[in-house]
Amino acid sequence: MAGALAAAKALPAGRGGLLGRGQLCGLPSALTLPALRQAVATVAASRLPEFFEELQQAFVRAGDEDSVVLIRMFYQRWGVVVEIERYPERAQRLHAAERAVDSPDPDVRAAAILEAGEIVRAAHREVAGG
Repeated sequence: MAGALAAAKALPAGRGGLLGRGQLCGLPSALTLPALRQAVATVAASRLPEFFEELQQAFVRAGDEDSVVLIRMFYQRWGVVVEIERYPERAQRLHAAERAVDSPDPDVRAAAILEAGEIVRAAHREVAGG
């Protein structure tokens, strides 16, 4: 797993610009709703219903709580989804790690948790600007 992780880290970011090797789309340069919706449609179209449901929940809760924090969290979460899914190899590694968490072998579970955590943390850093 470590070799694949190093290879994914070496891929160019492509933030809002030219596509890098193995990249489905660029990360929107600004996480606006139209740009984020288009990016989700491009890299994870099957998740659009989930995207819209969470969007609605975020806006309703933000209104109820009189705070934009939940909306910002929605944008951050889905920016991370796009950052991961726009690289098919990275997304496959994450999904394999998610499945491996259910392994009866504690060493496999531990490795899977580390792999998934590294992928998600790297995506959070990229969405935050590097």
